[in-house]
Amino acid sequence: MWDTSARLLRLLSLLEVRGDWSGPDLAARLEVDVRTVRRDIGRLRSLGYPVHSTPGAAGGYRLAPGADLPPLLLDDDEAVAVAVGLRTAAGGTVAGIEESSQRALAKLERVLPARLRGRVTALSAATVPLTGPRPTVDADDLSAIAGACRDHETLRFDYRGNDGRPSRRTVEPLRLVHTGRLWYLVAWDADRRDWRTFRVDRIEGRPIPVARFTPRPPPAEDIAAFVSRGTAVAAYPVHARVIVHAPLDAVAERISPSAGLLEATSDGSCVLRTGARTLSDLAYHLVTMDLEFTVDDPPELADHLLAIARRLERAGGGPTVPTPAASAH
Repeated sequence: MWDTSARLLRLLSLLEVRGDWSGPDLAARLEVDVRTVRRDIGRLRSLGYPVHSTPGAAGGYRLAPGADLPPLLLDDDEAVAVAVGLRTAAGGTVAGIEESSQRALAKLERVLPARLRGRVTALSAATVPLTGPRPTVDADDLSAIAGACRDHETLRFDYRGNDGRPSRRTVEPLRLVHTGRLWYLVAWDADRRDWRTFRVDRIEGRPIPVARFTPRPPPAEDIAAFVSRGTAVAAYPVHARVIVHAPLDAVAERISPSAGLLEATSDGSCVLRTGARTLSDLAYHLVTMDLEFTVDDPPELADHLLAIARRLERAGGGPTVPTPAASAH
């Protein structure tokens, strides 16, 4: 059970994350009775928070949108989450926000209570980022694209494809998808009359808004899965279907959504559909999974794996591996 101050902070957090709450729902979340909820709502109003209420059995409470609220308040878990997010952003894939993230984090740490400052600083001291070359996107470009998605504005930009060829694109942006390493834009390509997925780091220069458009039905209900299908398989010239002899959950820990599509099978294994630029690239990624697998298609991949196995046997001074049927384990 929270004390009054902590309970008010928790109540405010609940009102901020969801539009409508009934009195009993709030009481259950706060572990108090409905009468206490009514008193706490009154306290929030006295502090300047515009909480609207509707009477009756179907009534409830709502924090009014667009109002001038008092300074932002965060509970303990929210404050730590913001600090972790800012520290992650400082070394992430969006260029131009590193310094801003560090400044915001420094301000937050100065006002944190001692009990929370210790948690945040301990996390900072114990964490070493594993960094390396990675594509980054400009924060202003990302904001411009996000605004165009929101406002239904057609964008025009120069784009460098997988093959390095430049092109001019005019698109109706739908959503941005972030894989943790790369940013993608899902958009309707006006010239090609089809949905396309664009890597944002390959957009050259600032996208230019052209005109408003009427949104069309999206290509899929799950936009993240749509991007996964396009980036894991369709974007590559070499495709493969592999049976991995391990449960889907175990394989998913080793395959990112942008590297392959997984489907569980009835025998406890799973199907992996993936792609790469060459057979050698495919073989490398499959072997480094460190799981048993069987190549279903294409047969050229199975032959390529067997050739690699024979070469490795010779390199280790062992006997030459015989050539069985076109499958690999």
